Amino acid sequence: MLADLELLVNTESPSNDRERLVASADALALIIDKRLGSGAEIVAGPAGPHVRWSGGDRPKVLVVGHHDTVFPGGTVAARPFAVADGRATGPGVFDMKAGIVQAVHAIAELADRRGVELLISSDEEVGSGSSRALIEERAAACGAVLVLEPSAEGGALKTGRKGTGTFQVVVRGRASHAGLEPEKGINSLVAAAELIGQIATFGDPATGTTVTPTVVSGGTADNVVPAETRFSVDVRVVEPAEKERLEAAMAALASSVPGVSIEVGGGIGRPPMHESASATLYPLAVAAAARIGLAPVHGIAVGGGSDGNFTAAIGVPTLDGLGAVGGGAHADDEFVLVDTMVERTRLLTALLADICSR
Repeated sequence: MLADLELLVNTESPSNDRERLVASADALALIIDKRLGSGAEIVAGPAGPHVRWSGGDRPKVLVVGHHDTVFPGGTVAARPFAVADGRATGPGVFDMKAGIVQAVHAIAELADRRGVELLISSDEEVGSGSSRALIEERAAACGAVLVLEPSAEGGALKTGRKGTGTFQVVVRGRASHAGLEPEKGINSLVAAAELIGQIATFGDPATGTTVTPTVVSGGTADNVVPAETRFSVDVRVVEPAEKERLEAAMAALASSVPGVSIEVGGGIGRPPMHESASATLYPLAVAAAARIGLAPVHGIAVGGGSDGNFTAAIGVPTLDGLGAVGGGAHADDEFVLVDTMVERTRLLTALLADICSR
């Protein structure tokens, strides 16, 4: 497993880097062919190739992951795959290349692989624009989805996820000299500050909705009234109705600064994965762990999104967080606890067997 993980981690796969994603898909297909004895299908996509494998027969469960990472090309030269003090490290090792390796080895351990499908996309980290339709299609065909995203703290499975999205707001005014003729300008920065204050009130703790202005840029020089200001807003919702409320509120933004124009883009791209989506699969995971002598598994709802949001939203039972145990996702100190890899693989094998036998 560590040898396969080393190959995947050292084969860099930044999102939107087609050349590197092609090499990553080829490396993954090589591992699948070696471990499962049958070739994977490379599915072309505008952002990069996806990798799909099927055990044949009527599909019963789809195992979903992604091989793209957030780390730019060249990162592996500074931080190649390594194992030390019980931790595997390297770009993308936790999110989510160890989960992919565990899934391939879990499927390899099945006495009967019929009914199992594996789909590893190439654009999850940038919104799954080219893979969403394929993921939803195969999820509907299979009827159950297991997601290889990393576990929550302590190895917990992810039984629910918030819907996630980002809004981009552009405020346009008019430039003028800040010292000589400030009255001839229209200050986009002042208007943006007013709007950010409004947006910061859109969250609702009672429903779990968070609305967080995150990045702002504007202006050209210290002595110029800024003609344009841009900012981003991170939004996360639990209740589906909150999506409509927030999108309406963002569309209705208005400023008291005369003459400014406001353009709002983006939205909530990933619908919430309600905990009801995992209601049938989570008990199976608990029972599987007990049956094969593993420590009890736990489940929690989390704030981040994944492709499980899409499959849950179309009504397919979905359980997330079945990947690696570790920490530091998207950070330079990302790691996987090596001693947990076999246990997680055994859990996934047992869960797949249970689903396929029903």
